[in-house]
Amino acid sequence: MLKENKFRALLEEGKPTFGTRILSSWPTVTEAAGATGQIDYIEFLAEYAPVSQYDLENIARAAELHDMATMIKVDFQNRGFVAQKALASGFQAILFADHHSAAEVQETLRLIRPENPRCGGLMGYPNRRWIGFRSEAGTQSQFVDLAMRSVMAFMIEKKEAVENIEEICSVPGVDMVQFGPYDYALSCGYNGAEDPARSKAAERKVIETALKHGVRPRVEINDYKDAEPYVKMGVKDFNVGNELRVMAKFWTDQGKALRGMVAQG
Repeated sequence: MLKENKFRALLEEGKPTFGTRILSSWPTVTEAAGATGQIDYIEFLAEYAPVSQYDLENIARAAELHDMATMIKVDFQNRGFVAQKALASGFQAILFADHHSAAEVQETLRLIRPENPRCGGLMGYPNRRWIGFRSEAGTQSQFVDLAMRSVMAFMIEKKEAVENIEEICSVPGVDMVQFGPYDYALSCGYNGAEDPARSKAAERKVIETALKHGVRPRVEINDYKDAEPYVKMGVKDFNVGNELRVMAKFWTDQGKALRGMVAQG
């Protein structure tokens, strides 16, 4: 394999990135997103959906057919294992959930960096598809280069993470952050729907701090029109749509309308 990391290339060129969230491990869903020609990467929500290592490889292959990048969102507790396997399968970016402090972020990066003097990590040499299944001498340096170009993103969704956002954005290797309003409200002990202004203030703090530190803030939206205020703030990385949410809205809207039409005769 040894392919160029498209996600990293877009960031280095200062270009915007547009992704979409999927929960289905069926690779045809990834292909369908790629076939639109409008999506730079798919984000597979492994935090919420069942997935096997076979699935990870197939999702990565399907994305590569359309020159798309791939991101995976992982749980906190098993983040090292899942992230390592996803990278070795060909995923180009990892989104880590539920971190609280710069120390936790540093430990996560250590788990998925090569155990090499220039990297200071703990990950050994994986003879998997991202290095073309090549185990001969000489590919170690290629593996290190490939691993270090992987994009590292972190959810800022805990009360402590928002409070520590300056320190987190100062950690070398943090490429991208995203505010998570639901977990933030949960960790603060309030209902986000009842106090949206509080969540918006925290989100603005995260975005402004990230931009100040040269870290890319990413925003999740449900419609392109929702991007306008964020674009004015300087945000250019967006994730639009969630596979399950899109389907649920379609079923709700169409089902309600159809029932009303039939009831009226």
